[in-house]
Amino acid sequence: MKVAAIQMNTKADKQENLQKAERFITKAAEDGAIFISLPEYFNFMGPDTEKVQNAEEIPGGETYQLLSSLAKKHGVYIHAGSILEKYSDEKAYNTGFVVSPEGDVVAKYNKLHLFDIEINGMPAYKESNTIQAGESSATVELPFGKAGLSICYDLRFPELYREYALDGCNVLCIPAAFTQYTGMLAWEVLQRARAIENQCYVIAAGQFGSHAPGKACYGNSMIIDPWGTVIARAPEGEGVIVAEIDPSTVKQARESVPCLTHRRPELYKVK
Repeated sequence: MKVAAIQMNTKADKQENLQKAERFITKAAEDGAIFISLPEYFNFMGPDTEKVQNAEEIPGGETYQLLSSLAKKHGVYIHAGSILEKYSDEKAYNTGFVVSPEGDVVAKYNKLHLFDIEINGMPAYKESNTIQAGESSATVELPFGKAGLSICYDLRFPELYREYALDGCNVLCIPAAFTQYTGMLAWEVLQRARAIENQCYVIAAGQFGSHAPGKACYGNSMIIDPWGTVIARAPEGEGVIVAEIDPSTVKQARESVPCLTHRRPELYKVK
């Protein structure tokens, strides 16, 4: 079964972003993908002052309506890596959701770990100024097994992905808008680590290129197998990557190196 990850350079024009996403989704479906993942904030990356006004209802908003119609048209699952979801007059959720081939929302995840960092000499990011943190993890049943949902900065918190693996997931979805600087340092090694340590496929759809003055995303979208091998990688620029997912590869990896069943949590200081 084929899956796809879409790499985008999203900016502040929501209509242009949605039209672009539609083209990429159509291309992925034509390439045979049955599950198509978009990156974080795929429909809007504009000024913080415009975030709340660009938040939508899920389901119900224009982004959901577009993805629902495309999922039904092509008979595919579409993972909206994340969009801004309505929360309050001051903040929004950073929310990923999955639409089924029937056009329904079958899973929804509010980003748990917010990106609040300040590296010397680099632009500061304070996601919590405009985003409300989520409270729980989320999984979805797909034709090739169960997938665990996450978003970007969650990548640095491995306990979330171990929870997913122990809950029976064989795929981890990690859409992102990883910064160019931190991406060069950590993106690939962490994505491959999450795949290897949990013996899962990883689908990592990313943002690419400049989206605001002084701010750019790393790109390098990837699909990774349970052994940590990158089986599809996006070149620089926008586009679609497609790869085969085989649940038997997960089974083989877990039987060969049974790290999930040989754990000894009673010895861990972190519970």
